[in-house]
Amino acid sequence: MMLKASDLSHLVNYIIIGVTILVIAVPEGLPLAITLSLTYSVKKMMLDNNLVRHMDACETMGSATTICSDKTGTLTTNRMTVTQSYINGTFNRQYDGISLDHSTKELIVEGISVNSGYSSNVIEPTVPGGQRTQVGNRTECALLGFVRDLGSDFNDIRSKHPDENHFKVYTFNSSRKSMMTVIKLDNGGYRVYAKGAAEIILERSAFILGACGNVEVFNAEKLKRLKADMIEPMACEGLRTIGLSYKDYVPAGEKKADNEDSQIEFSSSIDWDDEEAVSCGMTVIAVVGIQDPVRPEVPDAIAKVQRAGITVRMVTGDNINTALSIATTCGILKAGEDSLALESSDFNARIRDVQGKVDQAKLDAVWPRLRVLARAQPTDKYILVKGIIDSNISTNREVVAVTGDGTNDAPALKKADVGFAMCVSMMFLKGIAGTDVAKEASDIILTDDNFTSIVKAVMWGRNVYDSIAKFLQFQLTVNVVAVTIAFVGSCAMADSPLKAVQMLWVNLIQDTLASLALATELPTEDLLKRRPYGRTKSLLSHTMVKNILGHSIYQLVVLFSVLFWGTDLDFLHLSDSDHSTSRAPSAHFTIIFNAFVLMTLANQIICRKIHGERNVFSGVFRNRMFCFIWAIEIITHVIIVEFGGAWMQTVPLTPVQWAFCIGLGLGEFVWAQRLSGHCVLPFEIRACRSRIKGISRKTNVRYFELLTIESSHRNNTCQMYQCDHHLLFLFGFAHHKYS
Repeated sequence: MMLKASDLSHLVNYIIIGVTILVIAVPEGLPLAITLSLTYSVKKMMLDNNLVRHMDACETMGSATTICSDKTGTLTTNRMTVTQSYINGTFNRQYDGISLDHSTKELIVEGISVNSGYSSNVIEPTVPGGQRTQVGNRTECALLGFVRDLGSDFNDIRSKHPDENHFKVYTFNSSRKSMMTVIKLDNGGYRVYAKGAAEIILERSAFILGACGNVEVFNAEKLKRLKADMIEPMACEGLRTIGLSYKDYVPAGEKKADNEDSQIEFSSSIDWDDEEAVSCGMTVIAVVGIQDPVRPEVPDAIAKVQRAGITVRMVTGDNINTALSIATTCGILKAGEDSLALESSDFNARIRDVQGKVDQAKLDAVWPRLRVLARAQPTDKYILVKGIIDSNISTNREVVAVTGDGTNDAPALKKADVGFAMCVSMMFLKGIAGTDVAKEASDIILTDDNFTSIVKAVMWGRNVYDSIAKFLQFQLTVNVVAVTIAFVGSCAMADSPLKAVQMLWVNLIQDTLASLALATELPTEDLLKRRPYGRTKSLLSHTMVKNILGHSIYQLVVLFSVLFWGTDLDFLHLSDSDHSTSRAPSAHFTIIFNAFVLMTLANQIICRKIHGERNVFSGVFRNRMFCFIWAIEIITHVIIVEFGGAWMQTVPLTPVQWAFCIGLGLGEFVWAQRLSGHCVLPFEIRACRSRIKGISRKTNVRYFELLTIESSHRNNTCQMYQCDHHLLFLFGFAHHKYS
């Protein structure tokens, strides 16, 4: 049997249609949409002080359910000043004008000046009334500012004791909670200066400077009284309490009579590696309270993320009372809530078994209510983060974000779903080495160390998630309709109503152009008005599935109606020959193509709202990229229809035919209102022996009548009807389901 040229032409045409349907069916534009959305968001997040290192962290942040935040610099201003002090047995709530004896003042000035990083500095303001410039460690800057307020210059002391002449330095770390510096004395002895957390310094001390600088014995009773009367009141006001102490090592026979009990004689070499022995038996010089005010914008920012369903937990190395004060001010702790605030020791006692290993079940009993973890060690932060991530007690599993600023925070930053490195704090507090380690472990770097920047990261993350979901809803709707109409049309009419070149134009709309349009939406505050999705939530929500199926059904009903019964509509002026097997372009198929594209472009606007919003046009003009692309699409499509000719398999349409197609496209917006449950039309309905969903099946609602709903009631105002002693509440008929 000879193969005719026409048969070969049909075969090639079918192959082209099959390949085109395959191209349409595969959502190859999804990777492009994801990449564009992430890239666009990462670029914009830079303007919001979020330097994204790992692109996927941007989207992950949108699903965050927990934020474990540091206190200093993130929740507070990180501009510290000494506001209260305890010196020579006197509690000074104002340090201006403090009268000190010469020896005490000398010890305070020298102890602070020598026992601090020489990179820390306080520069006097250049204009009257201005603030001092703090450079370096903020806690040390507060102490150095205290030295200046006492009328001394720490630079003079440092010039007498250059850091290279320090005999030994025990640097501050999270386990020591203190710092010690050893300097040589003129008599051949040594003096050890210490500063650190007030409780730590006091517990290591055996003496204290009393009135007039006299050395007094410091016993357990005085320690208890000092904690209750001085440290706790300071901490309850949100102050960081820092203790200052010293100890003298003198050669044998060189003890001074005025304070011989506090001096340590030595006749042989001192074991400076025995840090425990060096740090004990100190003499307390003073205890100061350092104020680090809460950032004014932080309470509102925390309230926003809490309304968004995100739990904020503060992990800090500060005293529990200081942490409680700051947490209450920020809104992390609220009156009436069942919350926990624990110190490190209590936290570990609750979560470990008899062998000292972390028990996930015990941890699951603690972390849901935990809001503050004070005196935290770096391992505590890691254990908390890992425990929350590994927990299965949440429906969709927890997604954890963590802030950190140094080497010790690296394990927690690495373990967290999203790790935020604090750029400014790291530079000032941890040095370059700590900065690099934390940066490498983090996913996002905060360039301003501000909690509000984390809130913006949440908004951008949710925006990325929504942008991908919007595109997915749009593309799947186009895929379902295009494949169905092409396949059914080819089977029923021996030719596809949508030609290969036309479907390629549709594919360009649904992939490249839609990716650009829907991936460039800017985030709004509305994103923070819903709860996070969590770790296991499906990308396709019930609302999205309803929209995909609903709009697909609408478009298929319209297109099949035009395909099979369009010639019966006299006003379209179509003849039966328009859908013959002829390869020439026809008005009939052009109307189908035109209506399909116009409905698709209308659906592109509708897909901007995927959570059942009523106003699909809200904020559309704020996205200039979307408006520009949509305008290009509509203009290009008009040109294709009117001037495409044989190339695009189209013929020019009459004004009536255009109006018909535009009407079908606008019908998408009315149908979208019906799908979202907002469309309430006046009607009269009678229902007999119906059962209302939610009422017991044994309770039948007798004959009732829903009167005509007037147009004034279309705002879903609650209407009440008495039906057989039951109150029937109608919140707009569209919201009722009957079974």
